[in-house]
Amino acid sequence: MSLIAILIVLALQGLIVGALARLALPGKDPLSIWQTIALGLAGSFLGGLFVYFVFGRNAAPSFLIALVFSVLILYFIRRRRGGGLMTPSDRPGSGGPFGGR
Repeated sequence: MSLIAILIVLALQGLIVGALARLALPGKDPLSIWQTIALGLAGSFLGGLFVYFVFGRNAAPSFLIALVFSVLILYFIRRRRGGGLMTPSDRPGSGGPFGGR
């Protein structure tokens, strides 16, 4: 498989996992498509590390575990911006590395 095909597959996987994580938490999150892809990829990466260290080398990372880790990352993003579990922040540009006060 070529490098371009691998990057496209990773972007699609990140987009799907990130979009499902955003759907799992109610409320509107001001994330761009690239941030959603990064959210899904970070959740997949952390989920894969978790499965590797807990279940060993022969275990395959689960889609559900990647989704759970993506939801947790999104929750921490919301908390950093001043929101909560059920309600995101009212200030879309508050907090975080790209939006300041």
